[in-house]
Amino acid sequence: MKLTNFIDGKWQEAGEERYTAVLNPANGEQLAKVRMSTKEEVDLAVAAAVKAQKKWALVPAPKRADYLYEIGRLMKEKKEHLAQVLTKEMGKVIEEGRGEVQEGIDMAFYMAGEGRRLFGETTPSELADKFAMSVRAPIGVVGLITPWNFPVAIATWKSFPAIVAGNAFIWKPATETPMMAYEMAKIFEEVGLPPGVANVVFGSGSEVGTAMIEHPDVKVISFTGSTETGSKVAELGGRHLKKVSLEMGGKNAVIVMDDADLQLAVEGILWSAFGTAGQRCTACSRVIVHKDVKSELESMLLAQMENLTIGDGLDETVKIGPVINKQALEKIHSYTKIGQEEGAKLLAGGHVLADGDLANGNYYAPTLFTDVSSNMRIAQEEIFGPVVSLIEVSSLEEAIEVNNGVKFGLSSSIFSRDINNVFRAQRDLDTGIVYVNAGTTGAEIHLPFGGTKGTGNGHRDSGVAALDVYTEWKSIYVDFSGKLQRAQIDTE
Repeated sequence: MKLTNFIDGKWQEAGEERYTAVLNPANGEQLAKVRMSTKEEVDLAVAAAVKAQKKWALVPAPKRADYLYEIGRLMKEKKEHLAQVLTKEMGKVIEEGRGEVQEGIDMAFYMAGEGRRLFGETTPSELADKFAMSVRAPIGVVGLITPWNFPVAIATWKSFPAIVAGNAFIWKPATETPMMAYEMAKIFEEVGLPPGVANVVFGSGSEVGTAMIEHPDVKVISFTGSTETGSKVAELGGRHLKKVSLEMGGKNAVIVMDDADLQLAVEGILWSAFGTAGQRCTACSRVIVHKDVKSELESMLLAQMENLTIGDGLDETVKIGPVINKQALEKIHSYTKIGQEEGAKLLAGGHVLADGDLANGNYYAPTLFTDVSSNMRIAQEEIFGPVVSLIEVSSLEEAIEVNNGVKFGLSSSIFSRDINNVFRAQRDLDTGIVYVNAGTTGAEIHLPFGGTKGTGNGHRDSGVAALDVYTEWKSIYVDFSGKLQRAQIDTE
């Protein structure tokens, strides 16, 4: 199976044989070959998008929304197929795959609802016989760069608000997970989305991504990925005066206070730390625990970690699937060595799993460190794998200080029965998302998603806030006085 670009409503014939293999991380099986596109193919997609967007912007927003309702319906109809494809190419367990597809379905219906809102504001004018209002206007052509760990959910966070707001887009999915983009392009085609409104161009970030960012007709770049790459996107986009929306790394912590429900905390930590094999920007990689319950929490975590089943995510009994590729395995294992060298105590895991059915896949044992200090690299740097560090504290104030003492600010969590602790924490935790008595994952599509500091640059995916990325504010003044009235001057 060869995956070719979807441009101007058509599947493109590839004139040059430039393909790379798409591998199943669970067993190394080749699933497909994907096109590695050139700058010229990006230019074709942008030209198609520019042409389409001018007409698309004139379609009434409720009519644009009708396409999203139909996309959501088809995604719902194909949910199991999409989840199976997602698990095969990305590795997350099938239960999570279904959840991710459901997130895309939810986003389709939610953003379709915005077709009858897209609210602006009306406000009184300071002058008589004058009307003042602001409205949202589409920006034009947007470029979407999405990661491999959530190959459909994050794409819907970006593309659906772009569609309903009246923009056309070019989407560059991650090279590791192009099959979900192919499936979504087929859905765009099936619902009859006008040619050129949605374009999918496969390829590398260095070639396709850079071409999108540098193209003068692409007005917005929305990127999700590492902080290192995001910084480069921001720098390059800034040179071309583009609006750039970044959602990047995390070093998320669960705070467990001495009055917490420890069983609930353990469940939240396990789900947040080891779901998707720790390959989430919201994954829990630090547990900041009060000294009075540290020993008990440690023992409970170790006992529950022994029950985690590891293997191919298509097996309904498996709880943890593979990591994405061999490079990820090497990076994760390097941090295990770093942690040991720094003096942290390894309690569980810390090794590659390669026996029996796991031999051909990319599996890493769920790993738990204790006696970790907050300045260690394993407590500061994003590992992006199933590795958790326990950090002991003596108070809520110290816990908040440790939580905030990293360069990221995406998600945080506190387990406590004390309402005063909870409200102080949700006020003082310097993250874009705060959970109370839940883990660090579980965002819902109708709230903004994003973070502070090294996690982002102030924009948000999801929720109504996402529309701010894909629209410009236009202020309109209508003077029906029949004479020239000067603001701030003719007010007496």
